[in-house]
Amino acid sequence: MPTSARTPPSTPDVTGPLAALVRAALAGEGRRPGELGIVLTGDAPVRELNRRWRGLDRATDVLSFGYDETPGPIVNGDLIVSMDRVIEQAARYQVTRGKELARLIVHGALHLAGLDHKTEAQRRHMRAREERVLRERENEVRALEEALDGRPTTGRRAHRPARPRVGSPAAGRRRRAR
Repeated sequence: MPTSARTPPSTPDVTGPLAALVRAALAGEGRRPGELGIVLTGDAPVRELNRRWRGLDRATDVLSFGYDETPGPIVNGDLIVSMDRVIEQAARYQVTRGKELARLIVHGALHLAGLDHKTEAQRRHMRAREERVLRERENEVRALEEALDGRPTTGRRAHRPARPRVGSPAAGRRRRAR
């Protein structure tokens, strides 16, 4: 089934790497993509969707909208990512925009697969799943870095500072929307 992506005119075509990351995240949970849409947009549209569907009047980094009545092996839905949040969070966490976009797409896909992070144990599990997919799909991450950051896609890994540990005061500032 197709995965489509809509991106702002200023964003290079990143459909291939994003679709591969979604497929990998879903496969790790025993699921596969059906009809999936990926929308890269700004804070204002994400804030409006967040307000309308979750009752939260603020922008967030990624929203996942699953369209399946009951969970099954095939996942249908949409992932909406705020590129404004990608840019801000990449600077805050000292990672590339490509890496942050990859992380958010994987995070959203894991939500579509049924994972959540309401408890500390769920957060740890979800973070481990995110890191596994990003490690296994580093070619797609590098392709996103090249597209968004102008970095060459070499085999070298960029240094990435550790994210705040779950349960630490800094981790509380990294709440994720579902």
